Amino acid sequence: MKKNINPKNLDSMLKIAGKKLNMDPNTLKTQLEQGKFDGALNNMSASDAEKFKKVMNNPKLAEQIMSSEQAQAIYKKLMGGK
Repeated sequence: MKKNINPKNLDSMLKIAGKKLNMDPNTLKTQLEQGKFDGALNNMSASDAEKFKKVMNNPKLAEQIMSSEQAQAIYKKLMGGK
């Protein structure tokens, strides 16, 4: 069963990410929902953008990262769990 991210937590995460990327959180949300990462990538350092592209182009690496304890903890927090 698919779970949805707690909207309050999602807004908080978008505000933090938007601030780090120097982007409006609503613009960031819209672009990500559309699968457009160009805006975020353009505002990242070259090193971070390269790392992001590497993960997005390698499903096994993405799965490995998402399976990490840190990623699972973030996911639980976003879902409203403790």
